[in-house]
Amino acid sequence: MAQPYDICIRGAGIVGRTLALLLARERLRVGLLAQPPGAASGASDVRAYALNAASKQLLDSLRSWPDARHATAVQAMQVHGDDGGEVNFSAEAQGAPALAWIVDVPALEARLAEAVRYQPLIDVLEAPAPAALTVVCEGRASTTREEFAVDFEITPYPQRAIAARVSCEQPHRQVARQWFSPGEILAFLPLDGPQGNSVAVVWSVLQERTAGLLALEADGFAAQLEAASHQALGRLTLASERAAWPLQLARARHWVGRRGGASWALAGDAAHTVHPLAGQGLNLGLADAAELARVLHEREYWRGVGDEKLLRRYERARKADVLSMGATTDGLQQLFAQPGSPWQALRNWGMKGFERSGPLKTWVARQAMGLPGNGLL
Repeated sequence: MAQPYDICIRGAGIVGRTLALLLARERLRVGLLAQPPGAASGASDVRAYALNAASKQLLDSLRSWPDARHATAVQAMQVHGDDGGEVNFSAEAQGAPALAWIVDVPALEARLAEAVRYQPLIDVLEAPAPAALTVVCEGRASTTREEFAVDFEITPYPQRAIAARVSCEQPHRQVARQWFSPGEILAFLPLDGPQGNSVAVVWSVLQERTAGLLALEADGFAAQLEAASHQALGRLTLASERAAWPLQLARARHWVGRRGGASWALAGDAAHTVHPLAGQGLNLGLADAAELARVLHEREYWRGVGDEKLLRRYERARKADVLSMGATTDGLQQLFAQPGSPWQALRNWGMKGFERSGPLKTWVARQAMGLPGNGLL
């Protein structure tokens, strides 16, 4: 008996829905499992993601890009060290319309859900369905990954991320701001369009400080943010609940395989997680979806979608980029986690040198933006 679906995707988050839409565009029948068994909905979602040009182009092609109010273009970025080091980036210097876009997660998920609803080749499922290929997009705590006995190597960081929304006395002027201090990193991501005066906060704090910060009243927490941001945007007002989660560097040893006569593949946080300091986590996951769809589109006519050699092409193509980004974010996290004045002097000397590095700085910026590099010579 023929299987009703070519591909079953477990996990209907941003990566899972994006992949489903890409595969349906290839005329493949897709079953999309809304959430793993036992998953519970949480409080209101305060997350926002920094998406690069490649991610924007991908989501635009699916007609799922949010409107301008929910996707704020970043025109400049300021990165501050803990002893005078500073790095500045601008979209104008890169000849680009934006360095990135800060996208409201609920708005993006709503656009993708609407696109899925109107795609007749996608069925939203309440239970897993048999298929030639199962793609696991359930996130870092994937239960299916455990079910398939995939080794997931985790290196925990001594930090937790705190996310919130904050209203600011001064407008953000489409500038993303980041402050490094020993062991901690604070990011302000501009929201609500060019004239907005609110930001999404992602604050990576030492584990022992997390409970105390979460227990503070709203005014007390805002005061802590004002101090950590050197009042760059004036007085701050907490405008949302606070969410927190542990930080880790993690990757699956194998991204593809076979089980019970059918093939499987991992994508997004089910395959890898990196430190959020570079804002590249979702960009990596969307690149996974784009690459898997490309590999399946370009397959030889005699290969099925579950062909293991075919899936190895996807694994090889994505592992190198993910390993590179993981090493970069881990190196920066480790550098700013080191206490003592010699380390402080070294990292701030490095930031000042990088600010003056010319072609190297341009190359790094374009890589983060998802644009072709101009080379270093």
